[in-house]
Amino acid sequence: MNNKNECVNIKKGKVWLVGAGPGEMSLITLKGRDVLADADVVVYDALVRGGMMSLLPEGAELIYVGKRAGNHTMKQDEINALLLEKALEGKKVVRLKGGDPFLFGRGGEELELLVKNGIDFEIVPGVTSAFAAPAYAGIPVTHRDYCRGVSVITGHRKSNGCLDVNFKALAETGNTLVFLMGMSTKEIIVNGLLEAGMAGDTPAAIVEKGTTSSQRVLTTDLVHLVEIAEANHAEAPAVIVIGHTAGLAERLKWRDSLPLNGVRAVVTRPKELSSGLASMLRKKGAEVIEVPVIGIEPIPDNDRLRDAISLLKEGGYKWIVLTSPSGVRVFFDELMKTADVRALAGCRIAAIGKGTETELAKRGLLADMIPSKFDGRTLGAELSRLLEPGDRILIPRASIGNKALNEELSKVNDIIIDDIATYDTVYRAAEWFDAAKELADPETFALFTSASGVRGFVNAYPDMDHSMVKAICIGAMTASEAEKHGMKVWVSEEAMLTSLADRLMQASKELSDNEG
Repeated sequence: MNNKNECVNIKKGKVWLVGAGPGEMSLITLKGRDVLADADVVVYDALVRGGMMSLLPEGAELIYVGKRAGNHTMKQDEINALLLEKALEGKKVVRLKGGDPFLFGRGGEELELLVKNGIDFEIVPGVTSAFAAPAYAGIPVTHRDYCRGVSVITGHRKSNGCLDVNFKALAETGNTLVFLMGMSTKEIIVNGLLEAGMAGDTPAAIVEKGTTSSQRVLTTDLVHLVEIAEANHAEAPAVIVIGHTAGLAERLKWRDSLPLNGVRAVVTRPKELSSGLASMLRKKGAEVIEVPVIGIEPIPDNDRLRDAISLLKEGGYKWIVLTSPSGVRVFFDELMKTADVRALAGCRIAAIGKGTETELAKRGLLADMIPSKFDGRTLGAELSRLLEPGDRILIPRASIGNKALNEELSKVNDIIIDDIATYDTVYRAAEWFDAAKELADPETFALFTSASGVRGFVNAYPDMDHSMVKAICIGAMTASEAEKHGMKVWVSEEAMLTSLADRLMQASKELSDNEG
């Protein structure tokens, strides 16, 4: 541009400051989840972990800026500058912070530089651990029989090393006192409150890693709080609760009654299939980490499938055999480009199991045949009894389909089998997931719903010792693949997600009983 008065319009981006909540991924707000899904860049900290990581959008630039006491990946002014830099690139930037960004989260500081540079921003509040962690421990932070209110205090020292807290004023409020970031200063907190006149027998509690499967609740009184913390090696992140409501924890604890309390489940299904299983496990109390190690990619420009659909519309097939929910979706996506379900009017449908049957039902269709055991060999053997010479069968499925199905069907004379690959199963690793570290935890299990899922996991994390993996598997083929890699295996009684969840409960109890 030669005209020096001519300016270039640069479209600025926008920053959303989003509270991720206290740890359990389902405690993020609906708006927070929606904003996150649309992000170009996600800048996240150390308190964003576990299941929350599965919400990070694929394709977005993920930048970790975690800070722990004495160990900062990035200084605060560098984080502020990073948000500005990415916004000036025209990006939609989400700054994802644990808890609520305006409660001791330095959210205000991160916005000041944006304001100076005219960058638009929004605040999405989050559920703070100050209230959520006590709630998950059965501690109400207010109760009209015990206190007039609640005070939330930071236990973090100032830059000069001092803890600038008016303990006398706190002790006189009669409020429940909730200290965040107070584990390194717990002795100062206890001594300050005792010197201010608070009774030594005032109930107190430490809620460690609140709302996660690793949550631990230590109940005591004020005078013994430091002793109990050190004897039990309590560590951050933790919330310290001091006041009479802390004494209600034993009576009001509710998580212990959930069958999967304390269990972490790593769900390895493709992302589009994982939500039902993940939701079921969360309702039973598990902390779920969704790590899709395989993905489904429809085969592009699939002439063979298009030709088969044309033949289907002409009544050329007696049976269509569907072997997975993904196979159902990919097939019907292609069918609907040129026809609709009426094309199936003269064709019967066989489905390998409940998941495939459910996917069919979403399209208003019922399977004519489901095998007694949900595996390819049983499907082939039992379907063979229904076939007649001359029947033509369409099997639209993964390019690495189970050979046992065709072996059984081929035993029937004079039938035609069109086994058409409709999608590829691709392996992928989640860079944020440290498989070796996470699965070494005694209460962490990996759930596999297919042999390809096991292979995907092994391919995604080839350098770890796979014998440390505690695998909950659907079906003999999935279990066999897991055993091949040395995993400790439990097999569900039925090839159903409910049965898989039941087996996880049994496995967790077995290990717990053995340790006891």
